[in-house]
Amino acid sequence: MDDQNKKPEDEQGFSYGGQNRPDHREEEPVTREQRDDPYAGVRNESEPYSFGPFGSQPPYRQNRGGQPADPSQTEVVPATREYRPFTVSSNGRGGAWQAPPRRSSFRSLFAGFMVGVIVLGGLMFAADRGNWFSSQMLGGSTVAPPAARTASNPVSNSADVVRPNNIAKIFQQSSPAVVKIETYVNPSSSQGGSPDDFFRQFFGDGTGNGGNGGGNGGGNGSGGNGGNSGSLQQSGMGSGFLFDSTGYILTNQHVIADASDIQVTVVGHNKPFKAKLLGSNYDLDLAVLKIEGSDFPTLKIGDSGASNMGDWVVAIGNPYGFDHTVTVGILSSTERKISIQDQAGTRNYEHLLQTDASINPGNSGGPLLNLSGEVIGINTAVSSQAQGIGFAIPTSTISGVLNDLKNNKQIPKKPDPFIGASLYTLTPDVAKKLGAAGTTGAWVKDVVYGSPAFKADLRAYDIITGIDGTPCKDNNELVAAIKKKSIGDKVTLNIIRNAQKMDLSVEIADKNKFQSTQP
Repeated sequence: MDDQNKKPEDEQGFSYGGQNRPDHREEEPVTREQRDDPYAGVRNESEPYSFGPFGSQPPYRQNRGGQPADPSQTEVVPATREYRPFTVSSNGRGGAWQAPPRRSSFRSLFAGFMVGVIVLGGLMFAADRGNWFSSQMLGGSTVAPPAARTASNPVSNSADVVRPNNIAKIFQQSSPAVVKIETYVNPSSSQGGSPDDFFRQFFGDGTGNGGNGGGNGGGNGSGGNGGNSGSLQQSGMGSGFLFDSTGYILTNQHVIADASDIQVTVVGHNKPFKAKLLGSNYDLDLAVLKIEGSDFPTLKIGDSGASNMGDWVVAIGNPYGFDHTVTVGILSSTERKISIQDQAGTRNYEHLLQTDASINPGNSGGPLLNLSGEVIGINTAVSSQAQGIGFAIPTSTISGVLNDLKNNKQIPKKPDPFIGASLYTLTPDVAKKLGAAGTTGAWVKDVVYGSPAFKADLRAYDIITGIDGTPCKDNNELVAAIKKKSIGDKVTLNIIRNAQKMDLSVEIADKNKFQSTQP
């Protein structure tokens, strides 16, 4: 192949293609600097160049066979167009230049905007009507909120992620059924007291000291509302709520304990009502009052067992005489047990609800509500050495005895296993005097006449070391072992009497029934 048919190559070994031009003019040869910079020295542009990552070369003329001619015999084609610093759109085929597109009119822009608004609005409407983005449409499960209602009106149960947003609605519909209870006693029978060291009951004496009030000694009480309230002395103040439209009110027993006169203030009535005590129970700390009238607003008693720890709760009452105060918190815990001593004995509370909703003296007897506006407990006690530790009697305890209280019937008490002996911890000094080698067990201070211990010939100053061969280290462990027994069980007491070991057989009895048979 001759030299004229060879393709020229650049210094890197890449070949370039050209195109024969019959109408060329002679010009000076292109220098290396001009070849590297096609715009050096001139501001004109020759036929289109091919630009790539390795620079560019001016095209060579081709011979008739399509092969490039000898560079030394090739004439450079002069520029036919002026250099333009900015390019515009081409027709995509290497043709003539095109003018820039014309601007759209305002009418076209506005029409496009309106079309977008209509399309987007239609999609939003369809998504809302079709519930496209619900958890059910996305494959999840939807849990319907519980029905929110009171005895007369529904309550919205919607809530956001921060706090429930229906508290105002709950208060608006529940507050009329919450009453203020004021008690009066004869000045000669007025009794005072000091609060328990750890727990304080809310008798609302107006001084803020949470003073304890007396009970009725257990069982049911009758309405002692005689006497003129003008000659009586106010002894306390608390709360309660109407659960029957004919005037039945539920409250704590300690709110009305030993009261000679009970006055109830109902929202919407100018004068307080004189209430009659139908029934009460000291151990459960519950009482039912009755006022004359009809069509009173009421609260529905709900199921406390359906509430979970962490659920929002609402308390309404009359703390320190501030009528109808609402506080909000959560259900902190359930199944709490506490004991509170007062002048009538010791109240042993069980199954209590614990809440951090603010409860103060005067809240006792008021309702603790869930977000459905239903009563799940009666506010009763609070820790005086902490904040946010309040307690309420659950409706699971109330429901089983409400009719008995309403009809002034005797409420059966839970069996209380006992043997009828006063037991004390055995100290080294007492053990030495009684001739015991160690300090394990409990010593008997006295024996109740006619009790199982009396019938078994258990005597004062006997040392009980165990039951049925199981040692008991102190009196508390011994009492706990007795409480686990059933009524009628026979146990063997391991005792030491006059430094001699012996066994006694004792039958467990019910303390409640034994007390009822005593003179």
